Amino acid sequence: MHFTTTIDVASLKSLIGNPGVAILDCRFDLAAPGAGRQAYLREHIRGARYADLNRDLSGPVTSSSGRHPLPAPDLIAARLGELGVGDASQVIAYDEANGAFAARAWWLLRWLGHAKVAVLDGGFRAWIAAGGALDSGEPQGGAVQRFTPRIDHQAVLSTVELIEALKDQRRLLVDARAEERFTGAVEPLDPVAGHVPGAINHPFAANLSADGRFLPPDELERRWLARLAGAEPGKVIAMCGSGVTACHNLLALELAGLNGAKLYAGSWSEWIRDPKRPVTRGK
Repeated sequence: MHFTTTIDVASLKSLIGNPGVAILDCRFDLAAPGAGRQAYLREHIRGARYADLNRDLSGPVTSSSGRHPLPAPDLIAARLGELGVGDASQVIAYDEANGAFAARAWWLLRWLGHAKVAVLDGGFRAWIAAGGALDSGEPQGGAVQRFTPRIDHQAVLSTVELIEALKDQRRLLVDARAEERFTGAVEPLDPVAGHVPGAINHPFAANLSADGRFLPPDELERRWLARLAGAEPGKVIAMCGSGVTACHNLLALELAGLNGAKLYAGSWSEWIRDPKRPVTRGK
């Protein structure tokens, strides 16, 4: 059985130790970038390798990019191979609980043409609660795998492409940030507050139940259809602060059976690099 969206703890337990399975620990803290790796070294799911949001799942920040630009395909392909991901691997990504960072790994692998990737529903917290097997410290051994990128160029938009796309009234730009950041009431990470004119807000937390797991597919479908208000899923463009939590919305759409949305990878932190680009505050 292949897992291509999410996987539950019980199913992952049955895969532990399988040589065809690669597990990526994606825990991260935007306010303390080294905290995720330290948490990994203390304890992690058995067999997992650590994938750092800044170093592994993003490219170098430039004067015109957002905070987490997409990595160069050849570089991330090589890094994935070092992390044990091969062309035939079933990849499982997890973070602390809500899937916000694991979804970035999920989307990147999909962008690279690898369908067999899933996010652990409920993350490390759910694994611990279920008594899942743990390791600590740096991993020992593990052969480097061959990972061949097959880029889906249609899955992502640049800022220039976004500006052009928004001329089409059928397009819908959906921002995954919390409402107070979307409206510009607060902005803890970026130097300018607000949102791209015409965008609507769907905080990624709206995809989750109280325990940090994804809502059932039928409830996700209901919520997303209400949010889309008649827009075609294939006309949706997902964004957030830096192209990370937007991937959570893309995963939720996939779970809901509403496929075809694209990622504006640069997101808000890239949009505001040019002060000539318009900004909206409030709802």
